[in-house]
Amino acid sequence: MHNETSTGCASRIDEIRQAIDAAGHPALLMVDTISSLGSIDYRHDEWGVDVTVGGSQKGLLLPPGLSFNAVSEKAREASKTATLPHSYWAWDEMIGANENGLFPYTPATNLLYGLVEAVKLLHEEGLDNVFARHARHAAATRSAVEAWGLEVLCNNPHHYSGSLTAVLMPEGHSADAFRQTVLENYNMSLGNGLSRLADRVFRIGHLGDFNDLMLMGTLSGVEMGLKRAGVPYRAGGAQAAIDVLVGNGASASLAAE
Repeated sequence: MHNETSTGCASRIDEIRQAIDAAGHPALLMVDTISSLGSIDYRHDEWGVDVTVGGSQKGLLLPPGLSFNAVSEKAREASKTATLPHSYWAWDEMIGANENGLFPYTPATNLLYGLVEAVKLLHEEGLDNVFARHARHAAATRSAVEAWGLEVLCNNPHHYSGSLTAVLMPEGHSADAFRQTVLENYNMSLGNGLSRLADRVFRIGHLGDFNDLMLMGTLSGVEMGLKRAGVPYRAGGAQAAIDVLVGNGASASLAAE
């Protein structure tokens, strides 16, 4: 995964490619960009990725319903010679239909029209500005978490995510109970912890169609929720985020540059 949503960590795909090449391994490099495409800088060709999987939700500003593959020639050849029955990694039928502007199956036409407009919006803002906005919101969020006296789950700044931040709850406090308090009192839904992190973390998303005011509403809701739920914290997280957003923050480096 380029961006791992359950932990709030971003992988360095270019470094993974370099490691594969250094080892001389023939494996295909396949990358999930569901929560990073359109939010964090990603380079399929430049980084030597063989298969990239993306989705219309999240960074591409649309509801779920569309999925995309970018496929290298190496991956296409591997698909042709694979002996196991497969459907998801067989692209020839789709590629053949696409040459005439068609699909082999019924497409989600309305979402395709929406995608055209979403891509226009991203280009109007400028992709460098889009990525910088996500990095800035991530830095502001981490500053808030630090000011609250809580801990960001990702403890390596090299892998900070610009898409979301996972926050560890203090020992003895339920993340799910806290999330329920926020939902019931402020009508705001925070992401839950998954697998080993279940009930241990909550996740703050800051990706896609998101701006400074929306982020501050989110962080204020978290801070009010901490107080109402009786979670031990220090006040001032929202102010720390404001300091970053207006350029006065001294802590929390930008995410995944």
